[in-house]
Parts: sequence; structure tokens; C-alpha cells
Amino acid sequence: MSSQTNNPLHGKTLEAVLNHLVAHYGWAEMGYRIRINCFLDDPSIKSSLKFLRKTDWARKKVEELYLESLGDDRVQL
Repeated sequence: MSSQTNNPLHGKTLEAVLNHLVAHYGWAEMGYRIRINCFLDDPSIKSSLKFLRKTDWARKKVEELYLESLGDDRVQL
């Protein structure tokens, strides 16, 4: 259990991660950074969650972008 204490993704739902990214970057920037249609064509949290739950490589990229955004937030403080 102690191995999870420094993991920023621990306890975060995919929906919470997506909401954070949309607030931080917006759909257009997310679509630019991760080229997937659910961010580019009529984006919504619901359609993105459906796609990301089925597609491991895309979910991994979203998690990496989330971790990157946390670093951005810390620099701005």
C-alpha cells in the first residue's frame, strides 16, 4: 500500500482525470496533444470515457498528460 502514496493517479477516477484536463487544457488542446477523435469531433466526457475505457493506449496517453498537467500546476504556484 505504501507504494501508492506517491502515485498522483491513486484514487482518481478516469472521469476526474478527464474533467481536470478539460479545465486545464480544453478540448481543442487535448485533441492537439492526443490525436483521438473523441477529443476532436463533438467531444464530451461521456463519449471520451466510453472510448478510453476500451482503449488502453489512449488511456495511457491521457494519464501521462494528466501527470504532465500536474507538473504545470506546480510550476504556476
